Amino acid sequence: MTSAPAGAPGTLTSTSFVPEPHLLDSPRGRDWPRLPATPVPLRDELPARADVVVVGAGPAGLAVTSALWHHGVRDVVVLDRGGRACGRFFGRIDLLGQRVLRSPYEHHPGVEGYRDCELLDFARLHWGRLTPTERREVRMSQAGHRSVVPVDVFEAYCEHLVATHGVAEKTWRATAGQVRPGADEVVVHTDRGSVTARHVVLCPGEERREAPESWWGGGAAPPGVTYWDERLPAGIGGRQVVVGAGLSSAHLITAALEAGREVHWVVRATGEHYQCADVNSKFFRPEGRARIGGVRWADRLRLFAEYRRASVMFEFRPALQRAEAEGRLVVHRGETITGLSAGMGGTAVLRLAGGRRVSGDHAVLALGTTPETGRGLLPAFAVGERDGWPDLDERTLAYTHAPRVSVVGAAAGMVLGPAARNIDGHRVATARVADAVARSLRHDGAAVDARHLNKVGAGV
Repeated sequence: MTSAPAGAPGTLTSTSFVPEPHLLDSPRGRDWPRLPATPVPLRDELPARADVVVVGAGPAGLAVTSALWHHGVRDVVVLDRGGRACGRFFGRIDLLGQRVLRSPYEHHPGVEGYRDCELLDFARLHWGRLTPTERREVRMSQAGHRSVVPVDVFEAYCEHLVATHGVAEKTWRATAGQVRPGADEVVVHTDRGSVTARHVVLCPGEERREAPESWWGGGAAPPGVTYWDERLPAGIGGRQVVVGAGLSSAHLITAALEAGREVHWVVRATGEHYQCADVNSKFFRPEGRARIGGVRWADRLRLFAEYRRASVMFEFRPALQRAEAEGRLVVHRGETITGLSAGMGGTAVLRLAGGRRVSGDHAVLALGTTPETGRGLLPAFAVGERDGWPDLDERTLAYTHAPRVSVVGAAAGMVLGPAARNIDGHRVATARVADAVARSLRHDGAAVDARHLNKVGAGV
């Protein structure tokens, strides 16, 4: 918090909240109190049937499973390639060396509308474990200002949700290959067998955006080149190249500078974009989401493109600007890459549109992510893809052509707007999906009971 200088007697002083770089330095790996968790038995085979199958155990899958618990839906099977709730999410974070989240305290995978512990409650419960800086962020959140959430607090909170909503014993290590919807049930085929469910909720997250085929002809990256979600090789030399304009790039650059390397940052735009979030905060509010739902499809596409921009948190700006002034960071602004190849000794060589070349001992590509829409899992007719987006029921987020399959996450962007890609959007989507699924299950149960009574009455 920075206060303006005091003026003459009787004048008011103004106070502004300015993000500071030390907010990025929260501790990682603290020992948090953990609730007793139900032991997970050794299991060889997937259950044959379940009321609901949730595909993906990231923050969205955790939110959906927790919300269904509050609706009384307990016969749930969660399928995840890693077999651990949010394991991939935190694995990616640790690869980047990230210590704080961009999402504020009010954005969390917990359940609203029930007597449940939310993220801010959790942080206050563990006040004694927070640093002075982290405590100030909690106070900022309570006052309605932007706040920064430590990854450590968020991970401990996710573990709390897992323990209190019985998520671990519902989660199975399996990779979904096909989801085949029918009129009354859905069959999910995995690498470990098949599960038949009355409803399926897809929470597949986002996959990294691959480099254009023109850069090196497609396929595996050349030697000396990795993506942001891959572990860096040991023994990188003194110069590193980072490609990309978003938050992942900023973390990669910071880590390389801390390791004493000279960093070359290639940015396609003419300048770096710093802001509190990739998405304008107006879309977090109901009126912002209504703005998306109330306009034509073409206008939705335009709004989504306009308000979803790769950006870097303000906290990075002082450190990156200082590194550039000192010559430790070289920023190549407004540069388009036309090719990328391996040079002598395993170095990476980037060819730029203007004819220049940038080389480094290693290059890391942080080109963003792309939403998983269900394509590849569901048949094409069920996805009903249009301009890269699935055809969804706007009330329930079920696929229009497969009403027993719903989606939570970035794929709901054309319904919920740009916020669908972040944790707050997941929570809003979860509320719709969990309520719709629970209502449908109750309706199915009532229909079964009615058929049974009719048979009894007919003497069958």
